[in-house]
Amino acid sequence: MNGKNSENKVVSNPNIGYGLYTIQYADGKTKEFYQIGLSANTTGISIYILGLKDKTYLSQTFGKKIGKASVSGYCIKFKTLKDININILKEAIRYGAEQEL
Repeated sequence: MNGKNSENKVVSNPNIGYGLYTIQYADGKTKEFYQIGLSANTTGISIYILGLKDKTYLSQTFGKKIGKASVSGYCIKFKTLKDININILKEAIRYGAEQEL
């Protein structure tokens, strides 16, 4: 995704993704999105793991082991790769990719 909306206005940082996740909105509309995503920005790197049913799983399972990173219900943010344990990041991504959506 280039970070632009249908009117060609920048609304987010460019990002890339893997897999397919369909978001269901309250009004019944749906939007297709990636399951695992990567985005670089001025503060570092964000890895998105979408579609997890348990929004506490990432932080509880990987938060203390991953290193200098912020871990939320669907996002792992860090400044540089040297700040984190790459093997733990791989484990988190693998977990997200294996989830049935």
